[in-house]
Amino acid sequence: MAELGLNEHHQNEVINYMRFARSKRGLRLKTVDSCFQDLKESRLVEETFTVDEVSEVLNGLQSVVHSEVESELINTAYTNVLLLRQLFSQAEKWYLKLQTDISELENRELLEQVAEFEKAEFTSSNKKSIIDSMKPKLAPLHEGGAAELLNKEIVRLQEENERLKSRLKTIESQATNALDEKSKLERALQDLQLEQGNQKDFINAQDLSDLGNTVAALKSEFQKTLNDQTENQKSLEENLATAKHDLLRVQEQLSMAEKELEKKFQQTAAYRNMKEILTKKNDQIKDLRKRLANCRRNHPTHPHQALKESDLYHSGDFR
Repeated sequence: MAELGLNEHHQNEVINYMRFARSKRGLRLKTVDSCFQDLKESRLVEETFTVDEVSEVLNGLQSVVHSEVESELINTAYTNVLLLRQLFSQAEKWYLKLQTDISELENRELLEQVAEFEKAEFTSSNKKSIIDSMKPKLAPLHEGGAAELLNKEIVRLQEENERLKSRLKTIESQATNALDEKSKLERALQDLQLEQGNQKDFINAQDLSDLGNTVAALKSEFQKTLNDQTENQKSLEENLATAKHDLLRVQEQLSMAEKELEKKFQQTAAYRNMKEILTKKNDQIKDLRKRLANCRRNHPTHPHQALKESDLYHSGDFR
């Protein structure tokens, strides 16, 4: 198989563009063929023609074919500009500057290499067609790859959101455990104080002094533990608040990214351009039909003053 010196991804992109160009070229050739067919069916109804009649028919056909070919060449140039715009837009997002060599566009050797590549890709056996049909299709770039970058950013934000949620659960669990331990220590102190009160009448002064010292030590230790737990609880609460703020920030970024992606999808110009072209064509056809009807109604018996069919040929509507 002929190769273009590109990686698999870029070569598949080239194949997609060549498939699009082949489709447009086939449609335009069918249009040119229909011009000749219409001429045969509408004008070649007599056995003999004068030189002027033949010249008029050929001039009209020339005008129609010229218009079709010119339209296709213009459309091809504009299509190539849009393709370059997509590539340059993607490069600018990564702060790259691409350069082109216009002289290479007329390199006969490279053009023949592209022709061989097209022949190998599109005129191979049925087995090749079946294999191509099984290949995964590439997703559209949508305005120069902005949608793809937004999708990646959304995935990253979603992953960060999940990590923050997991961290929040861990902090909440630690805070709950700290509160439980604090409650247990408070109950233990209350039990100790209650036991001290019950045994106060049954111990001597020395034992009471020792017990007081023990209780004081326990209180000091408990107070220290309680202070540590309080500081730990405050730290956990601060971490919990920070995690919640981070979660809200990530959710806001995710929402903004999704809105930006939706906005990019709604700003595609392909549909508006196609609609504008169809509207212009329809208005042109209506105007030509109206002119033809007016000429036939105003001059029904004077063929030399009627609207010539070549006028229609020059206008691009040969029917």
